[in-house]
Amino acid sequence: MKARNLAILLTTGLAFTATACGGDGGDSSDDNAGGKSVDITVACQPAKTAPKQRAAWDADVKTFEKAHPGVKVKSTDQQPCFDPKTFAAKLAGGQMETVFLVPVTNYNDVIAKKQAKDITAFTGQVKNFGDIKQDVRDMVTKEGKVYGIPNVSYSVGLVYNRALFKEAGLDPDQPPKTWDEVRTAADKIAGLGDGYVGFGEYGGGVVGGWHFAQSIFSRGGEMVVDGKAAFNSPEGKAVLQNLKDMRWKDDSVGSKVLIGWETLMQQMGAGKTGMMLGAPDVVTDVVQKFQGKPDNYGITGIPDGKASLSGGEAYMINPKANEAQTKAALDWIDFQFNTPGKGRFDYARGKANGEAVGVPNNDYMGDSPTGQKLAELRAASAVLPTEYYQPYLDAGKSVELKLEPVKAQELYAVLDVPMSAVLTRKNADVDKLLKDAETKANAILANS
Repeated sequence: MKARNLAILLTTGLAFTATACGGDGGDSSDDNAGGKSVDITVACQPAKTAPKQRAAWDADVKTFEKAHPGVKVKSTDQQPCFDPKTFAAKLAGGQMETVFLVPVTNYNDVIAKKQAKDITAFTGQVKNFGDIKQDVRDMVTKEGKVYGIPNVSYSVGLVYNRALFKEAGLDPDQPPKTWDEVRTAADKIAGLGDGYVGFGEYGGGVVGGWHFAQSIFSRGGEMVVDGKAAFNSPEGKAVLQNLKDMRWKDDSVGSKVLIGWETLMQQMGAGKTGMMLGAPDVVTDVVQKFQGKPDNYGITGIPDGKASLSGGEAYMINPKANEAQTKAALDWIDFQFNTPGKGRFDYARGKANGEAVGVPNNDYMGDSPTGQKLAELRAASAVLPTEYYQPYLDAGKSVELKLEPVKAQELYAVLDVPMSAVLTRKNADVDKLLKDAETKANAILANS
């Protein structure tokens, strides 16, 4: 869930006119030959609270429209552009943009409900579609048909505050590699004084269960096997018992139960939290959104390193879009999200706008020519200490990647309960919590 980015909550997006979302394919949007206009709506315009990024987006729209005569782009600025509380209703109600963002957890559901257009015949509009990693493309491909253009792919690691490591007598160049080492380091950081949190974790808002999945994968456990819940296991018990011990024996995880996705990053940005699970974009947000000091943060591989949750997102096309709109929509995706040096990959512009350039936060192009070019451009405009992220890159070479389970959001909501319980109740029964969650999860999975 980027889902991070994801992920993760304002109002729903704008309702469409028939022309904006494709409607009945009337004359105003059939094609742009002979002067006819093609109107599309696109999601994810930066919010007004990020004026430089919004201005850059608006400038990109003008550049795109100039290069594609007859195409008119209308942006919606719901932020974050994926809101799990409104997404399904927005889709079902016909209010979705021509180009909309979908997290990997929702791919199958959206495709199964025919809420995304089959774009197999149009992927050539995205010039470097073939450079996207095959396993990432496979996620948006069903029965040989393509339903989206991947935009983000990530794996989870351990984000940590190097400054607090130094204060606590820990070596920031040797971050924890195991959960035992995380617990030891967290205890030392919490010992710095009141208000210090060694390891931050969530207890609700679906993000609690999401982090449970990250933790169980890292230990070699599973969430779902053969259509049934598999987290009531030694690895699942270890997740909860370790968190309970850190809360009630060590007092190293703080007393507040964090719910919203951004709350933990806000806490990291404030400079008194030592560690949290997260993808590299967490570093970007901690520095850029929450005023963390750039030199303070590093990221390493996920503790124990048996496996790491892999997530991501893709842009999909409203099934109401006609052929001309579909082509224009994919041209926009190509320009704004997939071209080195353009749109979101205009790192030089990002640097000039004060963005935290330098974090290796997206590996969806892998080591392809496009991926190599992106890495080169990012390094050339880096403003962050890229050497602090090398442990993450090194660890990632040997960590197995796991996709989020089916019915992920619903399962995460179920697992919020035990995550919250061990953080709020000293006498929480880990075995009973897992058994109850297993029963609820199996009921959900039986209907999948």
